[in-house]
Amino acid sequence: MKHPDVWRMLIAAMCLALLGCLQAQELKGHVSIILLGATGDLAKKYLWQGLFQLYLDEAGKGHSFSFHGAALTAPEQGQKLMDKALESLSCPKDLAPSHCDELKGQFLQLSQYRQLKTAEDYQTLNKDIETQVRQDGLWEAGRIFYFSVPPFAYADIARNINSSCRPRPGAWLRVVLEKPFGHDHLSAQQLASELGSFFQEEEMYRVDHYLGKQAVAQILPFRDQNRKALDGLWNRHHVERVEIIMKETVDAKGRASFYEEYGVIRDTLQNHLTEILTLVAMELPQNISSSAAVLQHKLQTFQALRGLQKTSAILGQYQAYSGQVRQELQKPDGFQSRTPTFAGVLVHIDSLRWEGVPFILMSGKALDERVGYVRILFKNRAYCTQSERHWASAQSRCLPQQIIFHIGHGELGHPTILVSRNLFKPYVPTQSWTEVPDQPGLRLFGRPLSDYYAYKPVREQDAYSTLLSHIFHCRKESFITTENLLASWVFWTPLLDILDHEVPRLYPGGAENGHLLDFEFSGGQLSFSQQQQLQVLMPELGSVPKPSDFQVLRAQYRESPLITAWPEELISKLAGDIEATAVQSVRRFGKFHLALSGGSSPIALFQQLATGHYGFPWAHTHLWLVDERCVPLSDPESNFQGLQVHLLQHVRVPYYNIHPMPVHLHQRLCAEEDQGAQTYASEISALVANSSFDLVLLGMGTDGHTASLFPQSPTGLDGDQLVVLTESPFRPYQRMSLSLPLINRAKKVAVLVMGRTKREITTLVSRVGHEPKKWPISGVLPLSGQLVWYMDYEAFLG
Repeated sequence: MKHPDVWRMLIAAMCLALLGCLQAQELKGHVSIILLGATGDLAKKYLWQGLFQLYLDEAGKGHSFSFHGAALTAPEQGQKLMDKALESLSCPKDLAPSHCDELKGQFLQLSQYRQLKTAEDYQTLNKDIETQVRQDGLWEAGRIFYFSVPPFAYADIARNINSSCRPRPGAWLRVVLEKPFGHDHLSAQQLASELGSFFQEEEMYRVDHYLGKQAVAQILPFRDQNRKALDGLWNRHHVERVEIIMKETVDAKGRASFYEEYGVIRDTLQNHLTEILTLVAMELPQNISSSAAVLQHKLQTFQALRGLQKTSAILGQYQAYSGQVRQELQKPDGFQSRTPTFAGVLVHIDSLRWEGVPFILMSGKALDERVGYVRILFKNRAYCTQSERHWASAQSRCLPQQIIFHIGHGELGHPTILVSRNLFKPYVPTQSWTEVPDQPGLRLFGRPLSDYYAYKPVREQDAYSTLLSHIFHCRKESFITTENLLASWVFWTPLLDILDHEVPRLYPGGAENGHLLDFEFSGGQLSFSQQQQLQVLMPELGSVPKPSDFQVLRAQYRESPLITAWPEELISKLAGDIEATAVQSVRRFGKFHLALSGGSSPIALFQQLATGHYGFPWAHTHLWLVDERCVPLSDPESNFQGLQVHLLQHVRVPYYNIHPMPVHLHQRLCAEEDQGAQTYASEISALVANSSFDLVLLGMGTDGHTASLFPQSPTGLDGDQLVVLTESPFRPYQRMSLSLPLINRAKKVAVLVMGRTKREITTLVSRVGHEPKKWPISGVLPLSGQLVWYMDYEAFLG
């Protein structure tokens, strides 16, 4: 050798480089992935395939792996179930079959089942992982625990992991949690607090699989890559509205237990659609690769959401749902669920960028198509003088201008980004997205596909595969932090509480829905479009009308006028009739005396009067109670309290025109010696001419009671008393009520009957005569006034 020193240096450099490579590879270490619930539906459909895809992506890049399928099932049976789930693993189409088989064989060899039931089982798992790592001459990089189990199991599993199965210091721990993350704000807080006592925030990954869907995952990159074009457009000056939609053709059959507890808002709107909303609405960080920045900007969007009102939402339920619930949950024949299977919600954001822009969130089951999309529709101020046939197709400023993130399914059948050609040509990364070829005859949102720049993924990937990759690479922006989770529940819980007792509009399901679920918005109010009052003749009872056949139906019931409709239209009609009566009475006599029943049925009416009847002559209206429970007036069970919360605090009725029943005198409740009933009767006699109310609103109980006059009631059905004390068969037992003779002095009596639970009594009362002792409602017949029945379709037709 002529230059031994040079050779020595070269060999030393090569050895150092090789050692560096080996160290770099070694530094990546061993990763154990434990799938809890490994034999469940989610694992079989998505998670094992996602873990296999993770192995395909990462094999040979320095990490070593072991996959542990875990469940409560005994080892032998559990292994069989897991083997069956692993049979369906598949490789991407661009991977050679021979190479696929080789990698699949490796993955199966690395995957084993184990029973995780007791603290000792977790200790054994921990010992086995440490032994394997040591024997293979590796060091442990970290562990992933995927909780594909119901939330009630989280706490025990978390306790066992924390006490017996954490990796040694220097290795990381990641726990993955599936929704639902609570039922409301309080339960979410409790769950978060429980988990927070075992895990650090950075260790928890709450999965919303919609964030892994390719079109959704592309929203922020698309906004970032097209900043120059979008900076001037992505705001209230140019955006007309944003639609975030998830439609399903399937119903809830087989999932009635889950759906009865959660309903459509908790199932999809509170999580999937709200998360998408934040991606569209959030201020764009300078660096979208920064998880911390993305999550902070999302949180700021949550905090800017304007509070929701009852009028912010519309609800529906497909007709077969209650029957499915009765069958699956062994409910009685008369049971009628109020759980919504369809919801539309109008959201506003109080920020400089989005002030006044409506965000429409809508989701439902048993609809006409399966599709999900985000549609940003831009305002169009252009007017084209020449007729449409002269427009340059797809370029005219008069055509709609929109950006659509098509999540999947629908007529396109794949994730797609669509941008109107008359808007701008977007940048999309060509290595991962490719142009969609034109499909003549295919129209999207009223325009042919050729009107759009359209791009689809080069390789479609399942959402769970994407999210598992993000978990592995510690990318937290695709997951729900505790802070963001609680902010979402703070936003949604008040609306859920308000809607808890609302009756959803029934719809037949599928194509038969027609225009029944169409809705429109004005200001902050969302309402079904079909509000018109079509008067038709009563059909024969044998031919039950379809929902699309009519909106408001007029007929006769017990020889008195009957008005029947869907709940929303019925309440709207009744509120309008009360207002018309009030206006007429004030015009003629200068005042209007209205007596109102309590209970849950009139709440929707009170809210309608409070928010939708600005011409109501409240200043000249006297409000009376038809009946009252013998509880303090501030008690939530008080009828007056319900009236106060849902109506009085929203309208301007003079204080001295409000007449609560005196049930609480001298610190006693309905004591006969306090003569509260006589006091109220005297007040009525003094203020109401001839003790004849202009309008009395009544309800009808399932036992035929009305006001607080119950079957076999010894008082209040006849005689001279105007107001009486009565006994109820339900708590609170003591009541005060207007008597039947006083009710029958009214100029007009309206009886509001709602819900399928009233179907039997409605049928029965239609057949009986005047028998108030058996059915007090049958004794309601104004002496010289008018009786009108208001029934929704469920009460009338079942």
